[in-house]
Amino acid sequence: MRAVVSLGGSVLAPDLDPARVAAHARAITRLVDAGVSVGVVVGGGGVARDYIESARALEANEIELDDMGIAVTRLNARLLIAALENLAAPSPATTYDEAKAALRRGDVAVMGGVMPGQTTDAVSAALAEFVEADLLVYATSVPGVFDADPNEDDEATRFDRMSAAELVDVIVGTEMTAGASAPVDLLAAKLIERSRMRSIVLDGNDPEAVVDAVLDGDHDGTDVVPDGSQAELQQWARQ
Repeated sequence: MRAVVSLGGSVLAPDLDPARVAAHARAITRLVDAGVSVGVVVGGGGVARDYIESARALEANEIELDDMGIAVTRLNARLLIAALENLAAPSPATTYDEAKAALRRGDVAVMGGVMPGQTTDAVSAALAEFVEADLLVYATSVPGVFDADPNEDDEATRFDRMSAAELVDVIVGTEMTAGASAPVDLLAAKLIERSRMRSIVLDGNDPEAVVDAVLDGDHDGTDVVPDGSQAELQQWARQ
């Protein structure tokens, strides 16, 4: 089984706590020990947004802001690589080819952002498609996909299950400027729809939640099941 995990910066290192990073590394190690080939895309989180807001106030343009966010994602990726020790390639992959080569070697492939205008949400979906992953998991700071922002609307409803087309419809209004925050962005949703990638969006603050989701499909988030994809993975059926 091959899985790509999109690990939000606000989940991995909101306060640069090494114990938290180590816990996520242990969860990834459990997946590797279970025979899963793992790619991880790390986001920038609040630290990236802080840099972006400061630079925007200094009148940096959007490309400059994106580059600043990418740099933070790669720093966060290096934190995870340090915690994974010999399991991971020694430096973050900067291209999809580098990440695929790491997976072929049997390493955990860890990467951050790739290019301006593309969030790590989209990088995760593109990587999953490129390496022909069986599953894409978004480990975010919210427990799934909602019909409104749950931080602003007390009546926001979480979707237990949805199609990729429905995901696109929900996300279509997402702001696409640097530092925008959403469980999954519009480009990622469209890539999931195109590739028919089986996906899960969940609260990743508990690293073990990712392990349970990958190994047996057990989670409290949102299942995204594109038309034509498997409702259940064969690996889960064998549990």
